[in-house]
Amino acid sequence: MTKADVIAEIAEKTGIDKADVQHTIETFFTVIKNNLAKNENIYVRGFGSFINKKRARKVARNISKNTAMVIDEHFIPSFKPAKVFVEQVKTQVKRNENVSA
Repeated sequence: MTKADVIAEIAEKTGIDKADVQHTIETFFTVIKNNLAKNENIYVRGFGSFINKKRARKVARNISKNTAMVIDEHFIPSFKPAKVFVEQVKTQVKRNENVSA
C-alpha cells in the first residue's frame, strides 16, 4: 500500500477531500521528522512510538580496499509498535491464514 492509497482510503472513509487528507498526512510526517531531528520521541498511545535509536561507535571494513574505517556513534529513527497493535496484527494474520488455507 502506498501513501496515495492511504490518502484515498482515508478520504473515502471520512468524506474529507483528498487534498485536505494529503496535507494532513504530509504535515504529520513533517512533525515526526522535525521532532526526531530535535531528538524528541513521539508516543502515540495504542499505535506505537517513533524513537531515535543510538548506534554505538564501531570499526567497519571496506572490503574492496581492505581498509578499516571508524563509524562514529549516531542515531537512527525507528518505530516501535504498541503491544495492542502487535497483538491485533498477529490475530488478524492468523485469521487470514486460516481462511486462505
